[in-house]
Amino acid sequence: MAVKIYTEKDADLSVLKGKTCAVIGFGSQGHAHALNLKESGVKVIIGLYPESKSVPVAREYGFQVYDTATAVKKADVIMIALPDTKQPKIFAEDILPNLTKGKTLLFSHGFAIHFKTIVPPADVNVIMVAPKGPGHIVRRQFTEGKGVPSLIAIHQNPGKDAKKIALAWAKGIGGARAGVLETTFKEETETDLFGEQVVLCGGTSALVQAGFEVLVEAGYSPEMAYFECLHELKLIVDLMNEAGIAGMRFSISETAKWGDVSVGPKIIDASVKKRMKAALKDIQTGKFAKGWIAEYEGGYKEYNRLMKEGANHPIEKTGAKLRALMPWIKKRDIKGSQAAYK
Repeated sequence: MAVKIYTEKDADLSVLKGKTCAVIGFGSQGHAHALNLKESGVKVIIGLYPESKSVPVAREYGFQVYDTATAVKKADVIMIALPDTKQPKIFAEDILPNLTKGKTLLFSHGFAIHFKTIVPPADVNVIMVAPKGPGHIVRRQFTEGKGVPSLIAIHQNPGKDAKKIALAWAKGIGGARAGVLETTFKEETETDLFGEQVVLCGGTSALVQAGFEVLVEAGYSPEMAYFECLHELKLIVDLMNEAGIAGMRFSISETAKWGDVSVGPKIIDASVKKRMKAALKDIQTGKFAKGWIAEYEGGYKEYNRLMKEGANHPIEKTGAKLRALMPWIKKRDIKGSQAAYK
């Protein structure tokens, strides 16, 4: 059955008029939601722990910043924009004691609710507004008069207005400009984790690194391997994004097309699909979530080891050298994030 797509005409921003919306956290998604809502005329405050480095940043953007507990007390709609693993402790200590009947709890990802690391009281609305893109894209698209398609989901609706609030929030961040689709916390969580692991991040990263290694080990230069296995990937993905896989094939040579359809399925074959299904099963049963929570509670030891290993892969050194020759490629400062893995 086709999913209904809501647009700006289906969402009423006035639903948030007279309400105070608190965004707990000011990271990737948090800052984008807060700024976009503020510029849409919604009253937004920020909740952070007092020592957070984001406090002066949020104030510089003109927000009133409170400690998390105070922000929850003051707000009618509370968005938890914190990492999945950190949400339960902050929810238990600062959010739950200050949730009162009639408030709305909002998530941008369904992990905590679906895997029950957070169990909200029955007398508050629990909704999700999940843009299908990282926060900096949500922000950039909004400032350009565009938007990132967004998902909404309703987990609890004691106030009988949960869907209206979700649609209004989606409109306020620009999502309704591109289309808003209704889903469930379960579907969003499981498909999101699956996409990240087997295609968008895990699958793509592993495929690029493996292709680079095969060429270099066969005696080809790292520079040629980088161009063929990483640099040109964006060009192909852009074509897919604009016109689908068939549209991408329309724009490449016949030789490339033949290699695509005749060799690709031999690489990503039935055995890969079988392992994809196993990864999906681990997500559905909660095995992945339990393992990830245990990794967090254990101090991120394996996580940091694997991240350090990836940051030190030869493709990174080659890529840094070649990207320096292309000043038009936007550079991202990742030194701070990489420092944690050293």
